[in-house]
Parts: sequence; structure tokens; C-alpha cells
Amino acid sequence: MTSTDPNPDPVHPYDDGGDLVEPCYDGADVGLLAPVRAASPAERATGDRAFLQAMLDAEAALTRAWARLGLAPRSAAAAVDAAADASRYDLRALAARALPGGNPVIPLVGALRAAVGPEAADQVHRGATSQDILDTAAMLVARRTLDHLLVDLRRTAGALAALAEAHRGTAMPGRTLTQHAVPTTFGLKAAGWYRLVLDAARRVDTVRAGLPAQLGGAAGTLAAFAEQSTPAAALELHAAFAEETGLAEPILPWHTARTPVADLAGALAFTAGALGKLAADVLVLARTETGEVTEGAGGGSSAMPHKANPVAATLIAAAARQVPALASVLFGSLAAEDERPAGAWHAEWQTLRETLRTTGGAARRAAELAAELRPHPTRMRDGLARTGGLIVSERLALALVPHLGRSRSRAVVTRAAARAAADGGASLIARLRELPELAGLPDPYWHDLADPSRYLGCAALLVDRALTDPPKDHP
Repeated sequence: MTSTDPNPDPVHPYDDGGDLVEPCYDGADVGLLAPVRAASPAERATGDRAFLQAMLDAEAALTRAWARLGLAPRSAAAAVDAAADASRYDLRALAARALPGGNPVIPLVGALRAAVGPEAADQVHRGATSQDILDTAAMLVARRTLDHLLVDLRRTAGALAALAEAHRGTAMPGRTLTQHAVPTTFGLKAAGWYRLVLDAARRVDTVRAGLPAQLGGAAGTLAAFAEQSTPAAALELHAAFAEETGLAEPILPWHTARTPVADLAGALAFTAGALGKLAADVLVLARTETGEVTEGAGGGSSAMPHKANPVAATLIAAAARQVPALASVLFGSLAAEDERPAGAWHAEWQTLRETLRTTGGAARRAAELAAELRPHPTRMRDGLARTGGLIVSERLALALVPHLGRSRSRAVVTRAAARAAADGGASLIARLRELPELAGLPDPYWHDLADPSRYLGCAALLVDRALTDPPKDHP
């Protein structure tokens, strides 16, 4: 596609006229090494074309704001609106010409002015600085990406709620520090995932609602806007611009007050971590020797025909490890000097894009994972029986207090558990029944104590509580 820029660079700025790259290489990042977000809505919403469209949307909103206050011809606003179509511009040419000024807004403004023609060119980018447009575009891209992310979080939450309800009483081993602890239920585990996803959605929705436009001019004083109108009109323009973009109006320009970016980073990092918890549990439970859940059809192997790998959980887990590191860069940009920093702002651009698309991709994979996850209650029951009653040792220690006293009861059960474990999983109940002071207890008593499904505490009630008490501000 031909650029509308009247003076495109004839060659890439790093090109010395020779063939420096393979002819087939086009520089596109299509997610070859990032399958968690490949072909996801988040990837489309954060691509170069999407960012270009957002910058054009910001420029068009600014011209409309001027016209709305009667300070620019409406014909100019219409001309900019018509020209603000990303498909009309050559992305590669704009990227190549961004280097001399250090950002893509500078060449874009030239291209947009050429596209609208001489009658409207003076109304393009009027009073703004590059950061106004790029920050506003980033917030637009973020909002559009978060819209998709919220849909996937709600899908994930719905599927997890259904699992929690269906398996409210399905007993399984609880595990602490990798070892069997006491029994729990799969429903309670799913309810925990569900609540984490709800919490993530609440945070994302709150941040999304507050994403602000950016308009401050060269140093955040609105001086150029006030000079071309009045100080009062400049403040009106500030509000009108935000309304035209559909973003929130900030109290002050935030060129070096990067709260919106930090808030985004926090919400996205929490979301990736919440989804990572789901993935981490699925990966453990899906191990061959555990087999308590299966992830849909699973994924294949290039070498082993029998493999059905938990691919969705694997990709989510990878995202959960990447996003905190990305978020740390965004938080680091809070320490920005002067009225526009050298480097801190620039470090945000690609980092924010990757944070959005990686978290958005993880949310899409999580929705698929939750919808297709298959629990296996029989394997869970097998797991409960695997240690010969050791999993109910806490219950036994409590139940035998009336017969042995509190301190002796715990000591007796501890020694019996050690002997049973040393014997390779021999029955803990059998070891306890060998004690003379317990010989008179009837078989039904021991049978009840040995049943892990009878030591689930408030698991079922906690599931009900999780499902009937959603956050009041959940979207």
C-alpha cells in the first residue's frame, strides 16, 4: 500500500543500499513464539495497525473537539475523520520514519496533513504534542483490549462456577507443600479459581472505566491551546477531547504522572497471576501419575504419539511468569523526571503492548481450558486411598481425644502414622487398633473415621458461599 506521506524515505534508515535482509522477511510479529496470544482478540487489538488506528482516532478526536467549541471549521473535522483510516497508511514507512524523532506520531502527523489536504492541514494535531496522541492511543488500545479480556474472564468464571457446583461434594486429596494434607473437594478448588477470576475481572473493569485521555501540550500546561483560544476555553477543550475519545477526563495532564499505566500494570499482573493459579493446579492434577483432571483433548507431541499435553494450562503458566516482569517495567516508569522523561515513557510502549496481549491471550486460553476441563472423581477417590488412611490422621487425633487425652492422642497417632508409612502404606487404622486402650472401639466407629469423604469440614458450604456471594461491584 502506498504511503500518504509526501516525502517517504526511499530506503530503511539502516539500509546502506544493499540487501540487508531476506526478501521474504516482512517484520510482522504474528505470535510464532507467543502461541498464548496467537490469533486471539487481544493480539488483533494490540497490533501495529490497531495502534495506528488509535493514534488516528486521537487526532480526529482532537480536531472534533476544536470544532465542537467553534474554534475550528466542522469541514476540517470531517476531513480528518475521513482520513483517519489506518488502512490508508503504510505502516512500514511510518515505522522507518519514526526513528529521527523517536516516536511514530511525528511522521504520522505529516502523513495525515497530506491526506486531508491544504484546507484542513492546519487543524491536524493543533496544539498537541506527540505524547498526547501516543498516550491517548495507548489508552484506547488498552480499553479495546480489556473489552475482549473481560468477555473471556466472564466465560472462564461461568465455566468454573459450573464445575464448582457440579463437584460441590466430590472428595479429593488436599495437598500442602506437595504432599497429601487433609481431604477437600474438587468443587471447593474450582470455587477458589472462580473467585480469583472474579477478583481479576473486578480489577480490570475498574481500571478500564478510569482510563484517561491525555492532552497537555508541550510541557503539560495547555499553553498552546490557551494561546489559540483562552485559558478557560483550553480547559473546555481538555474536557471535550476526552469526551470525543470516550476516555475519562483526567484532573491534570499525566505526562510524568503515570498512574494510569501503573494501574493497568497492576490489574494485568493480578489477572495473569490469577489465571496462573488455575493453570498451575491443572498442570499438577493432570500429571500421568495423578490423573485427577484432563484438559480437553490435550495437545500432541512431535515425538511421542501417546502424549495429550495440557497445552492451554502450559501457555497460561508461561504468561503468568512473563507478565510480572513486564509490569515491573511499567511500574518503573513512575519514576519519570521533568515534564517528559527521556526513556521512561519510551520504555512503556512495547512493554504495555506485550502486557496487554499476553494477559489477553492467557484469558482466551483460560476460557477454553475451563470450558473443556474434565475432572475424574474415580482417580480422586483412588488418591484419597493411596496413603492407607494417613490423609485422615488429623481427624483421628481429634476423635481419639476422649479415649486417650489430647496430648497422648496426638502422640499415638503420630507414631502410628510413622509406622504405617514405614511399612509402605499399611493401614493407619490397623496400627491404631493394635493399641489395648482402643481395642474396644467397634468396627463402624473405625470405618467412619477412616472415610475421607466424611472429613470435608465446611467445603460444600464454602462452595455455596462462593457461588452465591459475588463481589457487589463485579461487572
